[in-house]
Amino acid sequence: MLLSADAAANTGAVGYLYTYGPLVLMFVVLYFLLIRPQQKRQKTRNLMLGGLKKGDKVVTIGGLHGTIMEITDDICVLRVNDATKMTFDRSAVNAISKSAAKE
Repeated sequence: MLLSADAAANTGAVGYLYTYGPLVLMFVVLYFLLIRPQQKRQKTRNLMLGGLKKGDKVVTIGGLHGTIMEITDDICVLRVNDATKMTFDRSAVNAISKSAAKE
């Protein structure tokens, strides 16, 4: 009778492992495949936006190419051609195409 009680207790512990193990494994896989890469992309984007400076040639999210003429904490003024200046949110910048120091 004592042996059957130990066997029943071990079966219950193994049952929990089989029940919740796949859920934990699924969460770990989703973390490494979805959440962690997104956090890395967000970190590199924030570093890029923080490093913007006057004279950088940038591309906006809408695909507009321009050169930064003025920049504040949240506003960025781009020179599109010789006469046209456009104001954008700093977060609308998608990528830096060239830096003023590289030219």
